[in-house]
Amino acid sequence: MGKVKCECGHVNPNGTILCESCGRALTEKAKNETFVDMRYEGSARRSQTYNKTIIDKVWNFFSSVKVGIWIIVCILVAASFGTILPQEFYIPSNMPAETYYEDVYGTFGKLYYTIGFHDLYNSVWFSALIAALGVSLVIASLDRVVPLYRALKNQRVDRHESFMKKQRLFAEQKGTIQPGDLEKIRAVLVNKRYKVKEKNGALLAEKNRFTRWGPYVNHVGLIIFLLGAMLRSVQGLYIDELLWIREGETLQVPGTDGEYYIKNEGFTLENYQAGEDPEVFNEAINRVGTVAKNYQTDAVLYRDEKNELPGAKPELTELKKDDIRVNQPMKFDQFAVYQTSYRQGEMKAMHFALTNKKTGREYGKVVIDLFEQQKLYDLGNGYKVELLGYYPDFDGFTEEGEPTSKSPLPNNPAFLFNMITPETPAGEVSFAQIQNTMEPLGETKYKMSFKNLETRDVSALTIRKDLTLPILALGGIIFMIGVIQGSYWNHRRIWIREKEGQIYVAGHTNKNWHGLKREIQLVLAGTAIPEPIDRQKE
Repeated sequence: MGKVKCECGHVNPNGTILCESCGRALTEKAKNETFVDMRYEGSARRSQTYNKTIIDKVWNFFSSVKVGIWIIVCILVAASFGTILPQEFYIPSNMPAETYYEDVYGTFGKLYYTIGFHDLYNSVWFSALIAALGVSLVIASLDRVVPLYRALKNQRVDRHESFMKKQRLFAEQKGTIQPGDLEKIRAVLVNKRYKVKEKNGALLAEKNRFTRWGPYVNHVGLIIFLLGAMLRSVQGLYIDELLWIREGETLQVPGTDGEYYIKNEGFTLENYQAGEDPEVFNEAINRVGTVAKNYQTDAVLYRDEKNELPGAKPELTELKKDDIRVNQPMKFDQFAVYQTSYRQGEMKAMHFALTNKKTGREYGKVVIDLFEQQKLYDLGNGYKVELLGYYPDFDGFTEEGEPTSKSPLPNNPAFLFNMITPETPAGEVSFAQIQNTMEPLGETKYKMSFKNLETRDVSALTIRKDLTLPILALGGIIFMIGVIQGSYWNHRRIWIREKEGQIYVAGHTNKNWHGLKREIQLVLAGTAIPEPIDRQKE
């Protein structure tokens, strides 16, 4: 693309609206405007100049502010879809996600899982949206900051009078500038921390140019922050897993590749008692019944010494014991284990007795683990119990008479038994729940009598490792520097020039025009140089 040479002799890139040196308008549109567009100093932006190759088109697409806003809208909409159903992080760990969503939420849950909404923030397409936003920030910043820097660097002290006449703050009058007035003005400007340049009887005073880079510093901070967010999907840099661990269980710590194991030796819940702190807790206790004072997991951390052998039985060595409480995590090897939540009284096992209905005699007890059932329970002497069906969250019968379960969690367990005895070698079918026994295939001689229910407490532990925090913190700090840089200062410039018996005065700022006008009045006070007026009010 050809260059544009101004009358002053400066060669400008193609697409420049105002000469980078003297400020003359180079396009017919700029010549006819009342005020010059000083947003980017009238410099040539690549997106407004080139549109031929595929690279140009990609550049122009991502340099658009509208495109950036639409990308943000898409991210927000996608994030809102991620709140419709619980994320994979919050579902029970004893079931695969693909099974859980379909079993609990039906066809919608299956679709939700298939699309990837179940693990939204680690999905490829959500990461692609974040990457697209980062690309948009980079290209939009480069498209503007490079020409702006070049224009501010090349600006002349003696700007053309047409440039000054198109400024919002402007004044002119016939006459000449007295040397004493110029000395006085220079002294006041220096006192107000302006950088003053003089050339050919013209004066340029400028301060706080650094504030023009505030939005671009913001962009740099956001780019670093987004990079840190994307690195969270890299294995080993970020782990945030929820581990439901029952009392007595020893489970592998997620994210440690089988190196560490943790055991729940017991769960403790302490509640505030009425009268313990009347001013604070009595009202809450009366309203909700109980207020937790402390809940903790007594945990033991182990290391598998044979972790290097795939499939080998773990050889655990105790490393430490700790009481994991809220905001008091167990820490080890860049990991932290937090007490997040708990469930009390989770059903663990149910006890039944094979009983003769007529005599009431019991012929053996059956203990059914609700998380690991057997198909056959042999009670000896020809007495056996077959488990034909297990319905962890019984929800009634279908029209065909089939039992159904509305979730895989043992909230309302029910069982279909086949009772085999010497008296009934073909077996009798019984359907049993807590305190309820049914005979779906007709009256039976034996029944499964409910005897007892075993419960246990379950702790929810959050396993966290975050090596991206320094990157996120750096991005946040840089972003705030940009916010402060662009919010508390403003770029101010004052031009004073005498040419052919005419005095010109102009001023420009990127914000706070009233402040600049008042400052110019103080600078010119006591001199014969005219004070500029704000022509936008006319």
